[in-house]
Amino acid sequence: MAKTVTIYGIKNCDTMKKARAWLDEHGIAYAFHDYKAEGVESGMLQRWARAAGWETLLNRAGTTFRKLPETDKAGLTEKKAIALMLAQPSMIKRPVVDVDRELIVGFEPETYAKAFR
Repeated sequence: MAKTVTIYGIKNCDTMKKARAWLDEHGIAYAFHDYKAEGVESGMLQRWARAAGWETLLNRAGTTFRKLPETDKAGLTEKKAIALMLAQPSMIKRPVVDVDRELIVGFEPETYAKAFR
């Protein structure tokens, strides 16, 4: 039975390009959702935060997060992190892959190989 796969991210992100290339090379069909162009819903971010942890979901290494004022970075909670990610989707770690309602956050070829056996 085929898995339902949706990959979420930003079209021009280098990590996204690697993840999509991996999926293409392995013949895995997927839908692509560019959350910078199409947006992301609060409910979706809340589900992702429950499934993967908001700390995993928040891209602290990215330029967008690093440029935030210290007051925005201080005292982060799940609620505050989700609000930041809604306001600036670039702060969501990429990619987020939904495989039959199971999430993979980030791109590691080994993790993909296990998920798509």
